[in-house]
Amino acid sequence: DELKSGKRSTGLSSAGFTGTKPVMLIMGGSLGAKRINEAVRNQLDKLLQTFDILHLTGKGQVDENLQMQGYKQFEYVTDELPHLLAMSDLIVSRAGSNSIFEFLALKKPMLLIPLSRAASRGDQILNAQSFQKSGYANVLLEEDLSEASFLKSVRETFENRSTYIKAMEQDNAGDQANKIEALIKNKAKK
Repeated sequence: DELKSGKRSTGLSSAGFTGTKPVMLIMGGSLGAKRINEAVRNQLDKLLQTFDILHLTGKGQVDENLQMQGYKQFEYVTDELPHLLAMSDLIVSRAGSNSIFEFLALKKPMLLIPLSRAASRGDQILNAQSFQKSGYANVLLEEDLSEASFLKSVRETFENRSTYIKAMEQDNAGDQANKIEALIKNKAKK
């Protein structure tokens, strides 16, 4: 519920964005994601033609040399997160279960770039594949991540954003807390 209380106007104000462009939020997890950060930064000029970009880089990953209109970097955020999510039109993220279910609850179109099997247990790949199969997200495997594939995947995800939102709305996705509460209440009556 706290995440759902975010206000787009507050997010835009804290990022310094005008709201005239769609906003892409990039999150690489608590430690960031070097490969995602590099892909974003190498395509920044092209991405900024379409988007304002809020980039959560991870600890120690802010590049102070990149100060430009429409691009805002933070290592991480806390209290601002609900507002930043509210202003976001597209999210690029790893595929950790907590984050992606938050995006799902907020009906946010997402491009998921899961950690590779070499760098993880493979759970993020399974999460991403599940969301892709359900029609909630587009997936770009880290092994396939390049500047060109990143730009192409961002564009495809944004162009198909209404399809992802519709799938999330039709499945009543993200309303798991209410479903669990109803199940508990029903069992408690028996």
